[in-house]
Amino acid sequence: MVIAYYNTLFILSVVLLFVYVAMWHKHLDVTFTIVFTLIPITCLGYVMFYHADTIGEAVSANKIIYLGASFLQYFILLSILNLCQIKVRKVTKLILFICCMILYGSVLTTGFRTYFYKTIEFSKVGGVPVLERTYGFMHQLYFGCVLLFFIASLTAIVYSFFKKKQVSRSILYLLLLPDLVCIVSYFISKNLIESIDIIPLSYIFAQVMYLFIAYRVSLYDVNDTVIDSLVQTGNTGFILFDLGKRYLGSNATAKAIIPGLRELSIDSGLTGSTEISRQLQKWLKSFTENKNNNEYIYTIPSSAPETTDDERIYVVNIDYLYGGIRKRGYMVTLTDDTQNRRYIRLLDHYNEDLQVEVEEKTRHIIEMHDNLIMSLAAMVESRDNSTGGHIKRTSVGVRILIEEILRDNKMHLSDEFCRNIIKAAPMHDLGKIAVDDAVLRKPGRFTPEEFEKMKHHSVEGARVIHEILLKTDDESFKRIAENVAHYHHERWDGSGYPDGLRGEEIPIEARIMAVADVYDALVSKRVYKDSMSFEKANEIITSGIGTQFDPGLAPYYESARPRLEAYYSSIEN
Repeated sequence: MVIAYYNTLFILSVVLLFVYVAMWHKHLDVTFTIVFTLIPITCLGYVMFYHADTIGEAVSANKIIYLGASFLQYFILLSILNLCQIKVRKVTKLILFICCMILYGSVLTTGFRTYFYKTIEFSKVGGVPVLERTYGFMHQLYFGCVLLFFIASLTAIVYSFFKKKQVSRSILYLLLLPDLVCIVSYFISKNLIESIDIIPLSYIFAQVMYLFIAYRVSLYDVNDTVIDSLVQTGNTGFILFDLGKRYLGSNATAKAIIPGLRELSIDSGLTGSTEISRQLQKWLKSFTENKNNNEYIYTIPSSAPETTDDERIYVVNIDYLYGGIRKRGYMVTLTDDTQNRRYIRLLDHYNEDLQVEVEEKTRHIIEMHDNLIMSLAAMVESRDNSTGGHIKRTSVGVRILIEEILRDNKMHLSDEFCRNIIKAAPMHDLGKIAVDDAVLRKPGRFTPEEFEKMKHHSVEGARVIHEILLKTDDESFKRIAENVAHYHHERWDGSGYPDGLRGEEIPIEARIMAVADVYDALVSKRVYKDSMSFEKANEIITSGIGTQFDPGLAPYYESARPRLEAYYSSIEN
């Protein structure tokens, strides 16, 4: 019966680990993964202990059990601090981890020293192993540390509940339950049922609660996706609700447009007690009743009734919020449409000025589009330790090559194509957003396994660009931008990636991008190498003509070389 109990708990812990792996996403903190990994290991220790026939086997199993017992409360504390948005200095985390290491080190001395157990005897009662122990001073310290971690965790939860409106109450409740259960189980241990230890059962309960937490975290981290991170400093406001119309959060732009959002608590429903709550409730109700009612106008009146100079008019759009392919809630977007509305008013009175206004608006939209592209590319580049300034330099390199090609234009490139490839160049490495930080930010060369992961950035880049430009009217730019991201690591001889294209199978825009990309990689300093001389870089580029690079681009590279060297010399000074 006892052995079946521990076997069942071990199997459950492994099943829950697999469930966690299946639902894992990049927003989950690494402490979650460590907690889910330690619990099955600890449960395995219990299984091994109750199958032990000798004192040696029992002591070894006990050491495995204490691996979880020594570290789980530490990692649970870290996960609570992260979810409560409480920052702790790295040195504090390190000191606490060292304390756990020292405690577990004393456990490992069992049988050799008396730090953790003074004496230890093994016997079997009714076929169940029993380890009779007298405790050493390190065991008392162990219980003190467990209590300290619990008090710190409980304090963080209570503090966040009363002081942090932007922390989900649902998550706080879910964090509190497993912590309470685990600490109670530590101190009552086997007192409830003879020969049955309830600690591993509390671990299983903690796993279940953390699965619920992981599910909820994916909702609150929607604003951490690529597009939402970008619009935090843009002109579009986002307000998110779950399917129960409970408030999930909003970006800084939305709070600036509607200051009342700062007073809404995360997970709160729209009670209608404030004007903005009633307005949001009205919009959501209209949308849920008829999905075609998804656009509204929100006006912030002028501060001076006699003028409309500072009046702001926003277009409000409502759509479903998706997690993968599933509907997870509602997304309300607010876009400043003041200029458009003013243009409509001007149309009745200033017909002769309309063309000027339209041109200005078009220029503004183009600037916004270009700024969006550059901001998104810069955001991705900021994650990469080794490529600072890379997007700007390669963009200049592409422009120089294009200008040389246009001098005779034997390649018959259109002006539109040339403008589009120059504009698309900053987007060529967008796919790195999907590369794990451990690989992307590694301060050195990649292992073969890491390089295989890095290679996926070209396919991911094309996918991200496709999604971003999905509804654009400029199909030509969309195609060129996707090709630049997808194929700029293909080689003329077919040995590149991701698709092994060769020769003119590779789009010309990707072939041009490849020259600028490799040239920058050679002459720029990286964390794992110094910058290469122009002469050496030229030798490598030249030797790659016909194997790595399109031989048709050779004369244009040669004519562009003095300008490239002048540009890179200028930015070094």
